Amino acid sequence: MQTRREILRSLTIAGLLAAAAQAMPLPAAAQSAAAPAAEAGEGDPAVATVRRMTEALEAALKAGDVRARAEILSGPMQQNFDLPAMLRLGVGTRWKEIPADKQEALTAAFGPYLTATYATRLSAAAGSKFAIDPKSEARGNGRIVHVTVTDGSGDTSPVDYVLNAENRITDVYLQGTVSEAGTLRTGFSEPLQEGGPDGLLAHLRKSTETMLAAPPPKAAPKP
Repeated sequence: MQTRREILRSLTIAGLLAAAAQAMPLPAAAQSAAAPAAEAGEGDPAVATVRRMTEALEAALKAGDVRARAEILSGPMQQNFDLPAMLRLGVGTRWKEIPADKQEALTAAFGPYLTATYATRLSAAAGSKFAIDPKSEARGNGRIVHVTVTDGSGDTSPVDYVLNAENRITDVYLQGTVSEAGTLRTGFSEPLQEGGPDGLLAHLRKSTETMLAAPPPKAAPKP
């Protein structure tokens, strides 16, 4: 069973899935299509993006099962997370030892894995609400967006979203200390140690398949 900390971490990350979507440089052909969304923002552009993307999270929360939630989250995850950077952080120093073709395969498998992970955790996050700090904070070459998540029981948790210079998400910190990248590193340690990059690739693919195959939760009995 997931802890409240795990649920809140996944929830807030998913809520920022597209946090860099409007701020991220777009091809010229796509800029005109993005104009209406940009006009809808106000104040800090990063905060406005987080606010808009929270609506996408709320849509995923209403989906009936893991696969449906993953379908909603897949596009924003690919577009707005710096998935290669997160994977490198998760693998750690051994990344440089992995051949280029295997790095490419791991990166391709990592996106669906992370999406399925968030979709799975969201199963227990119904009723959560977001309060977004009205201004982001400069941190090095990037930005941090502060959000407070209140779960269905009224408990709150502060979360820091870390974006790089390209306004793509590279990490998320819960309670200021629990790093998503660190969590990935812990989870990847055993597959890497036992099977190297092939072992990690098998782990990513198998875990994704298992999570997406989970049955929808049973409806609560009527009183």
